[in-house]
This record gives sequence, structure tokens and C-alpha cells, in this order.
Amino acid sequence: MTQKAISYADAGVSIDNANLAVAKIREYARSTFNERTLTEIGSFGGMFAGAFPNMSEPILVASADGVGTKLKLAFDTGIHNTVGADLVNHCVNDILVQGARPLFFLDYFATGKLEPDVTASVVEGMARACRENGCVLLGGETAEMPSMYADGEYDLAGFIVGVVDKPKVIDGKSITPGDVVLGIPSTGLQTNGYSLARKLFFEVGGYTPDSFVEELGTTVGEALLATHASFLPQIGPMLDEMSGADKSVRVPLIKGLVHITGGGFLENIPRILPSGVAVEINRGTWPEPPIFGLMRRLGNVDEKEMFRTFNMGIGMIVVVAEAEMETVKAHLGGCHEIGKIVAGDGDVVIC
Repeated sequence: MTQKAISYADAGVSIDNANLAVAKIREYARSTFNERTLTEIGSFGGMFAGAFPNMSEPILVASADGVGTKLKLAFDTGIHNTVGADLVNHCVNDILVQGARPLFFLDYFATGKLEPDVTASVVEGMARACRENGCVLLGGETAEMPSMYADGEYDLAGFIVGVVDKPKVIDGKSITPGDVVLGIPSTGLQTNGYSLARKLFFEVGGYTPDSFVEELGTTVGEALLATHASFLPQIGPMLDEMSGADKSVRVPLIKGLVHITGGGFLENIPRILPSGVAVEINRGTWPEPPIFGLMRRLGNVDEKEMFRTFNMGIGMIVVVAEAEMETVKAHLGGCHEIGKIVAGDGDVVIC
């Protein structure tokens, strides 16, 4: 008896589907290319021109992140073209905190059974966000791993590289008592706190993604899938602005930036504070989106836990000298004065 020849497809991996997926996403990636892009999608490595003639001391800034359990909402709703944008914008914001503008982005997409249309939809969102941020989608990895993921599920991660001129690095070292804390509104939960949010809405509250909630003005699924905004369009124009009367010791106009991600206010703000200072945040100084109050009531969640898990309606914090506050507010547009820097030991006090 002749034994049947076993193929890779018999093991659950389809090279044909992988090729189809690459063909679908190639044009999305190409739409982000610029004159610095030196390779095509499909190369072993992405090549990007690394000369920065307009910078005295170019510093590369890199970050990697994922979307977390927000992906579960994509699986439940069948909407896959937003989580890719979430991922790119999250990574852009993370390097923006140090004054860097994005150069290029790489993604990792892994699933049990490759569905080319789903993969393409995810990459469509990534490409859109890359174009909006002036960032090249330089390459990535699409992995099909049978039995590693439940049917219809996938994981998504991204890696970003940006650049900032060393004199314009934003590192928080110049923050002093008396400085003002400004908050730029978020567009929802961004990409953090979704394990708790899903528990509150679906297990405790008994909602489904299709449940319309009048207080939210939309369905639960749509509210939770709200795209994580990039704050580069608002902050980018100020990254080159310097402050200080003595031109030999001028520092960036923005003293500090905080991306409110996992850890909320309480864990993220201390990451940029120099020794000897603390932060007071004043409740009621910004409009808190109703989704946070609803979650608090659903689970009787402690206020400290809310501020340690969610962004509470503030996506990015900007620290500036009081004398520069009005100038910065005018540039940002729509931000709120939410607190101040005081003497202390790195604490964040919610007043």
C-alpha cells in the first residue's frame, strides 16, 4: 500500500494562503513608502535610508507594543480594520513622549489558520495610520501556527523606530514645582484596560457588543473599538520649539509628555518625573467620557483602581512652565489644565 505524501498544508499551514495574504497587503504597505524606503515588501529585511543632515545629533528611539485584549472585540464584532490603526498610533505616541517623530513601523501578525481577507483588513488599518503619521510600513511577519490560537483569533504586535535631535529630546529633567499639567482628551479606552472593561460589560453587566447603551450614545462594541488616537498632529508642530532666555542653555518648550496607557495616571506619570517633585491632578477639570462612569458603577470599582487602569478621558499629558502655558494651549487646541507640579517624592495625588 502506497503511503499518502504529507504536505505542509496537511499540518495546517497554507503557503498558498500566506502568498495570497502578502499579495493583498503589499499595496497597503506601498502606499506608506517614501524616498527613504529602499526595499519592497517581501525582502528578508526592510531597508531605510539613515542620513539625517538636518540634525546635529540624531537619536533613534524605538518601541514595541501590542493591542492586548482589545483584539477580542475585533473577533466578536468581525471588525478588523481598526486594531491595526490602534497599534500604530499607540506606538507613535510612545516614542512621541521623548520628542521623536516616527520613521518606520514593523508588524507581527500570528494566527492559527490564516484568513487572507482578515489579515489584509488588519494591515489596511495599519497602513492608514502609518500614512497619517508620516511613517513607513517597512515590513513585518505573518505567522500561521495551527493549534496555537482559537479559531478566528490572532495576535498582533508592532515595532516602531523614530528619530529626535539630541538637543530636542524631551526627558522630564527640567520639570520643577510650579509647572502646569495639561491633558489632551482621549478617544476612549485607547488600548488599555480591556480585560477589566470586558469583564464589567459582558460578565457583570450582561451586555453584548451589539447592545445599544443610551448613556454611551452607541453600542458597547463601537464604544470599546473607538480608535486609539495619535497625538502627533497636535504635538508635532511644537517638538522643535525651544524655551529659555539664554540661547546657550535652551531646553524644549515642552518639559514632559506622558502617554496614558497601561497603568493609567498612577503608574505612567511618575515615569517622567525627576527627583523632588510630585503631581497633583484636579478632578473635574476635564469632561470625563460617560464610559468610565458606567464601568465604575457596573463593578463598584474603586476610584484608585480606575485611575490605575484607565486613562479616564485623558490620552496624553503635557507638562510646561506656567509662563508658557497659554502658548502651548493655543497650539494644542482642546486641551485642559488638569493639575500642577509640586514638591514631593514622585507621587500622583488625585484631588
